[in-house]
Amino acid sequence: MWRLWITLGLALSACAEFPEVDAALATGAQGQDYPELLPFEQLLSGDDPRLAQGDDAALRARAADLRARADGLRRPVIEPQTRDRMDDGVAEP
Repeated sequence: MWRLWITLGLALSACAEFPEVDAALATGAQGQDYPELLPFEQLLSGDDPRLAQGDDAALRARAADLRARADGLRRPVIEPQTRDRMDDGVAEP
């Protein structure tokens, strides 16, 4: 019986609409050709990417921003005052 519900759920989710795809097609992308598929070896034979003069500063700034975001995520989720109240527990009547 549970297989029926899983199958039904998957079938209903397949009917979902995706507004991002519809918006991309509405901007005129439907008339364009598909990109050319290239062999993997041809993709690897290209030039190695090089950094420009301003890329170093931009990458360092981005790394600093990411480190700051990571530090913000390391903080406790529950404030110390709330944690103290939770540690005290609930008084039984």
